[in-house]
Amino acid sequence: MRGASRVCVIEDHTLFAESLQIALELKGHDVRRVPLPEDLHTATSLLPAVMKHQPHVLLLDLDLGNADGTRLIEPVARAGTAVVVLTGSTDRARWGQCVRHGARKVMEKTAPLNEILATIRLIGEGRPVMTVDEREELVRHWQEERAAVSELLDRLNRLTVREAEVLGALMNGQQVRQIAEVSVVSEATVRTQVKSILAKLEVSSQIGAVGLAHHAGWTAPAPKH
Repeated sequence: MRGASRVCVIEDHTLFAESLQIALELKGHDVRRVPLPEDLHTATSLLPAVMKHQPHVLLLDLDLGNADGTRLIEPVARAGTAVVVLTGSTDRARWGQCVRHGARKVMEKTAPLNEILATIRLIGEGRPVMTVDEREELVRHWQEERAAVSELLDRLNRLTVREAEVLGALMNGQQVRQIAEVSVVSEATVRTQVKSILAKLEVSSQIGAVGLAHHAGWTAPAPKH
C-alpha cells in the first residue's frame, strides 16, 4: 500500500499496544511490537530488538515498568528512525526532554487514532510533524525544569552528612522516634537536625522536604554503621 511504513511499538500496556497494532496494520503498515522482559530495568537494552526491524517509525511509551523510555530516544533517532512518543504523562518539561533528545513528536495516549496515523504518514512523506514554535516551547519547559532542579540540588548539598541521612530516613517513611532509636540518640537531637534540614531546604514541613528531595531525584547516602 502506498505510504506504508515499518513501525515498531514499545508499550507495556498490552491492550493499548494490540489495538494500536491492529489499527496500523489495517492501514497497510508493517508493525512489530518489541516484547518487554519482566526484569526490564534499562530501556537501552531494547535497542537491538528495535534495530533488528529497521523501522521507519518507533512509537514509544516513556514509562516501561522500572525503565525510562526516554533513554531510548537518542540512540534510536541517531540510527535514523523517527521516534514518536505516545505517553500518559502531561509533564511538558518531560515532553521537552524527549524533543531535546531527538523525538519527532510527543503525543498523549488519548490522542485520536487519526492524529497518530497522520503523524506516521507525514513522517513517511518527509514532512514536519511539529512546528518550530512548538518544539522550542517544549524545550524551554525542559530547560526551566532543569534549572529548577539544579537549584533544589544546591539546597540539598547544603546538608551535612548526618542531615542527609536523616532526610533519607524521612523519605523511607521513618518517624523521628524511629530515627532516634536506630541512631541511638535522643528524639530532641533528631528534631534539631530536622529543623536544620527544613531551614536549609527552605521548606516548612517534613512532607515538603521529602517532596523536594523526590522532585530533585536526590538519593540519600547510605547510613554509616
